[in-house]
Amino acid sequence: VQLQASGGGLVQAGGSLRLSCAASGLTFSRYNMGWFRQAPGKEREFVSAISWRGGLYYADSVKGRFTISRDNAKNTVYLQMDSLKPEDTAVYYCAADFQNAIYSQYEYDYWGQGTQVTVSS
Repeated sequence: VQLQASGGGLVQAGGSLRLSCAASGLTFSRYNMGWFRQAPGKEREFVSAISWRGGLYYADSVKGRFTISRDNAKNTVYLQMDSLKPEDTAVYYCAADFQNAIYSQYEYDYWGQGTQVTVSS
């Protein structure tokens, strides 16, 4: 199984980015997909998840600003990030789990390599 995250970059506060995570080696449509982030000196934290049935989940800190979606035909999950804030600066990771994990990073079986998001003030 491989998860390839992309789309990170440098953006000014208030701007937008769209992250993508392309999956291979698994039956993508049957997997829950999650996004986590880790800022320097902090623990990795939950950002958003979409279940294999299409249920949507968000951390309170990103609710109303970030939108998760998936395209099962392309084996890809997206994270549209709008109204970005400097505190959103982190390495963003995508993760996959067979139909179970949502919020807990410890329940995800597969992880991508991470993509850096930097929001300047």
